[in-house]
Amino acid sequence: MTNENHIPNDQQMAPTLEQMKRQMDRYELDVDVQAVLVASRLMAAGAKLEHAAEVHFSRFGLSTGRYRLLADLEDNEGEELPSQLAEHLGVTRATVTGLIDTLARDGLVSRRTSSQDGRQKAVILTEQGDKKLRDMAQEHFKRMEAMVNLLSREERSVFLDLLGRVTQGISALTEEPEET
Repeated sequence: MTNENHIPNDQQMAPTLEQMKRQMDRYELDVDVQAVLVASRLMAAGAKLEHAAEVHFSRFGLSTGRYRLLADLEDNEGEELPSQLAEHLGVTRATVTGLIDTLARDGLVSRRTSSQDGRQKAVILTEQGDKKLRDMAQEHFKRMEAMVNLLSREERSVFLDLLGRVTQGISALTEEPEET
């Protein structure tokens, strides 16, 4: 029987420096092996984090996407247009519609005419949605803090800077290659 909450360790998820060197030699590539190893380990960590986040939010009856939508509504005075939510969350309108439908079914959000633009429907954080965020806050933020507790304050500052710079480079994976 498998444990759905099992998080694979680094050795199961990412190659070693030696494995990367063998691959680069096999393909006769002239690339910085350490850079490829860092990117590979970062991708593996991202996969582990995504899995852990889903396990974490499921404790509260949410998914990561549903939590992010509720938190975004809360940050924006409890009312936003679906197009604004999609932009803030970095997802499609179709994805936002699915999240809204589920949250509305659960009573955590509702739809009504926008107070800003009466021609559009806005998404509203309900009292039940606000209560859900308040009820989960203590455990949620304590677990977030615990996740990075092995880092000192200074290390967290450096990590935030490095993470910001690496995040800027993510487009290298999604952009179309330049023609040569």
